[in-house]
Amino acid sequence: MTPIELYSKKPSEFYERKLLETQEILQNAVAEYGKIVQATSLGVEDMVITDFIHRLGLPISIAMLDTKKLHQQTLDLKDQAEAHYGLTIKAYYPNQEQVDEYVQKNGENGIFESVELRKECCHIRKLVPLKALLKGHEAWITGLRKEQSNFRANLEVIEQENPSDATQPKVKINPLLDWTIGDIWHYVKEYNVPYNPLHDQFFVSIGCEPCTRAIALGEDFRAGRWWWERDGAKECGLHVHEASSLSNRPSKQ
Repeated sequence: MTPIELYSKKPSEFYERKLLETQEILQNAVAEYGKIVQATSLGVEDMVITDFIHRLGLPISIAMLDTKKLHQQTLDLKDQAEAHYGLTIKAYYPNQEQVDEYVQKNGENGIFESVELRKECCHIRKLVPLKALLKGHEAWITGLRKEQSNFRANLEVIEQENPSDATQPKVKINPLLDWTIGDIWHYVKEYNVPYNPLHDQFFVSIGCEPCTRAIALGEDFRAGRWWWERDGAKECGLHVHEASSLSNRPSKQ
């Protein structure tokens, strides 16, 4: 049984309200902020957001981080999404000299040696390119959901970033924060949203190929990320800063 078969028939009680609220969040963001970018991982949540952007005709650019370690299925989905929606998803890459230096010093499998070395790899392949992706934008959009982890359960729909670099966005927007996994897959089925076929193999959170595995039913949504690490928040650093809320929307699970 695939996730779309398992979850699509089980949207939350407030699903229709969430559709309207998500539309309102995105439309209000366009009205309030100037240049906005969706930083997509091409995971199913991000594909739902891209579908919203396309259906509403919103002037929001879409970009991704190509770490050079992504699954081929993820790269194929980028091409499929561009053709499906008639848009361009701009890719940002790590600095090859930094990658080569890391590999020379720690080996191709350095990420398995310690959490510190794994986080250093994430920094080179994701955090540094993210700054380039976000540069010049007033706000950025993610597909984070409260249901995904204890850490993400404490996030808000609209967060203040307080960047030290004036070229970086001051606001991060999480329009699907209150959505359940049932809401997500119900939407995918309802609107025929393209998605990564790895999801059908129960890869719930899809990142770099060496760092991602499928999960079993009942496992935590983030269990498949950095699966060899026993403890920690299961985050790469993209979203683990202190943020003060600009919005106090109640959860509608």
